[in-house]
Amino acid sequence: MPNLYVALTHYPVVNKSGDIITSAVTNLDLHDISRAAKTYGVKSFYVVTPLKDQQVLAQRIIAHWTAGTGAAYNPARRRALETIKVVDSISDVVEDIRHFEDRYPKTAVTCARRYPSSIGYEKFRSILKTAMPHLLVFGTAWGLAEAFISEADYILDPIMGSTDYNHLSVRTAAGIILDRLLGV
Repeated sequence: MPNLYVALTHYPVVNKSGDIITSAVTNLDLHDISRAAKTYGVKSFYVVTPLKDQQVLAQRIIAHWTAGTGAAYNPARRRALETIKVVDSISDVVEDIRHFEDRYPKTAVTCARRYPSSIGYEKFRSILKTAMPHLLVFGTAWGLAEAFISEADYILDPIMGSTDYNHLSVRTAAGIILDRLLGV
């Protein structure tokens, strides 16, 4: 299995005006991305938000499905949500991976826009075959802040449909991308 970690970050992201914001955690993102991450063998799924009330909300949702009534009702969902770690920042994610792997991960980001340095899924899939840990970062709201994107080791090609409409939910994009990178 590739040595892959996934992060869904709520900061630094941008709103439709391009302002850097912190977006809200959503229940569906936690459920759907953790299930995709578990299905494709991702080591951990990080939910990144500096807002304490949003961290409490995320932890409450996770606890319901991992230790509460939801755990008994749906053990498969429990196994998926157990992969989630809620943290303050991407720096915390990188340090957690470094602690576990004894080296820093290479980072790859997703974006709905194509960059001159974007790489395709087949190329990144072959990069993932190394033992090196990699962190795949998804943004919420209208996407990751430009300064954050520019610091990544890799920028993945955007997902393109057959129309000019290109505004997938992050849950959908995560599922498509994980399948392209890790699917059989």
